[in-house]
Order: sequence, then structure tokens, then C-alpha cells
Amino acid sequence: MNTQIQQVQNYDTCMRCNSKLLADDIAIYLKLVNRGATEFLCIDCLASDFKTSRQKIEDLIAYYRKTGECTLFR
Repeated sequence: MNTQIQQVQNYDTCMRCNSKLLADDIAIYLKLVNRGATEFLCIDCLASDFKTSRQKIEDLIAYYRKTGECTLFR
């Protein structure tokens, strides 16, 4: 019996709070958590998991965008 497992991809809403995801939410999750992720946390939920502030996450996003070294933030 050939069984295929289909991965659910959710690029629209946070997997915890269901808030609408923006490009930066997805990019920073891919950068900090799992480059192959198919479900994501919003910046607020990600900050909560890392026990940091939303501002610190936004500062990281600004840093990656400014340096131009990470293709996720171009």
C-alpha cells in the first residue's frame, strides 16, 4: 500500500494565535527556527518563545535587511 503524507503549508496565519503573517514574520522564523518550515509564528509569538521583546526581533530583521547578507530579507 502506497501512502503519501501531505505536508500542510500555512503561509497565511500564525500557528499559535492565528494572526495574519507578513513577509518579515515568515523570514525571521525561517532564519531563527527552521529554514524548511511550512508553518510559522508571528513576531510576537516568536519573541515570546525566545523570551525576548518584539523590538529585539524587529532589530534583528532591520540588521539582516541592512547588511544584505541574508536572502530572506532582500
